[in-house]
Amino acid sequence: MDDFLKERLIKYDTWLERKQISFSSKIIPLNKSLSAQQWVLPSEQVLKILRNAQSVAVQKCGCRLHYSRCDNPLEVCFVLNKLAELSIAKGRARPISISEAMDIFHKSDENGLIHLTLYQPDHEIYALCNCCPCCCHDLLLMKICDRRDLIAHSEYVAVTNMESCNNCGKCIQRCIFEARTLNNNRMQYNSNLCLGCGLCSTICEVNATVMMPRNPQ
Repeated sequence: MDDFLKERLIKYDTWLERKQISFSSKIIPLNKSLSAQQWVLPSEQVLKILRNAQSVAVQKCGCRLHYSRCDNPLEVCFVLNKLAELSIAKGRARPISISEAMDIFHKSDENGLIHLTLYQPDHEIYALCNCCPCCCHDLLLMKICDRRDLIAHSEYVAVTNMESCNNCGKCIQRCIFEARTLNNNRMQYNSNLCLGCGLCSTICEVNATVMMPRNPQ
């Protein structure tokens, strides 16, 4: 683990010990990965957050700029309210419309990026990020240090119809949480490891995987 991650982990553990946060980020799947039901969809939650924000801006991903380990889109991180205004004033971000924000979300999904909300110690949501497992500090800490406690799962979980699955393996490549593996040319799925990002669903060509409410009522 490099100094960049060590500093981030020390900050998180300090906040956790003081009970200023319960986790550092939360998974947000896109609307198109969910089945049509009488539930508040995560993408609608994102829209609500953006629409309720006084200011919204987009900036380049600091993690990908730091590590430069992939060619995923850079301008995919949203900052809100005071942080947005400060970032715009300093030339680090530019103001955007809700329509452009959703276009960025969909482009991020096409590139297999995971959608996360970020929190400050006072629990105010200040950023919405689209992250990759090779550069994102939270995802790297989860993978390298087994710190799954830092990331809260979404309200949804992937459900796969194994009879419909054609074992193409595309969902395995998209799942960074290692919930999916290939054994004897058969896809195997452990739902307990699913954090509900929805990337497996959006890549499934036979619609064998859908997103369902994690705790239906």
